[in-house]
Amino acid sequence: MLLTLDIGNTSTTIGLFDGDNLLETWSIASEKNRSEDEIGILLINLLRIHNYEHCVHSACMCSVVVCLTERFKNAIKRYLNIEPFVVSNKTTNLLNYCVDYPEEVGADRIVNAFAAYSMYKKTSIVVDMGTATSFDVVKGNGNFLGGIICAGMKIQAESLKKFTSKLPLIKIESSDTAIGPNTIDAMLSGIVRGHACMIDGLIEECEKELGEKAIIIATGGYSDIVAKYMKRKFDYINPNITLEGLKIVYDAHVLPV
Repeated sequence: MLLTLDIGNTSTTIGLFDGDNLLETWSIASEKNRSEDEIGILLINLLRIHNYEHCVHSACMCSVVVCLTERFKNAIKRYLNIEPFVVSNKTTNLLNYCVDYPEEVGADRIVNAFAAYSMYKKTSIVVDMGTATSFDVVKGNGNFLGGIICAGMKIQAESLKKFTSKLPLIKIESSDTAIGPNTIDAMLSGIVRGHACMIDGLIEECEKELGEKAIIIATGGYSDIVAKYMKRKFDYINPNITLEGLKIVYDAHVLPV
């Protein structure tokens, strides 16, 4: 079995694959102060719930949290006796990096782009709605062109609370009307519907520069909410594309064609 880990700024998503089947997924907080031992014990306990602790023989991970990368890597080595494959532009050359500074590209973006390229073999844009909302653009020939990085909806909500004197912190959920009859609905309209309009507009701008229509894949916890207000509908909503991408990257390295 293969353990996959996507370590993000807010949460860490973990997947367990048996062959091509994604058996289990878990989400834990990306606690910056969590020690290697805590991480290792947590992973063992998650696997033990379904008696998988002795079935995992490989691991692949990507991380955008520098302080957690080594801790997770060391915890997996110590507690699972596995040397994990850590994705970065230095460890994988599966994409052609047509960007100014390849070393600056987040590992999760590399994984998402390669997953889209592998699955569709057509020009694709992956819209990942997490702490940040990122757009990753990959051509059908494997050229990674870069993308767009925006403040995510949670950041927007927290910023409105932090930098105003009266606006509350709100839960991100569906927006009933564009014209909010109260403060909460007005904020939801601005954040959720505004995000949908932003994504619509940026996709249009990207396709103008590309000179072609792209396959649009959405992922991240807010995908289903935002999709309701999109004019240009997502071609696919895949909450597990990063975990699936980690498996594809791992297989490409351990099972070279």
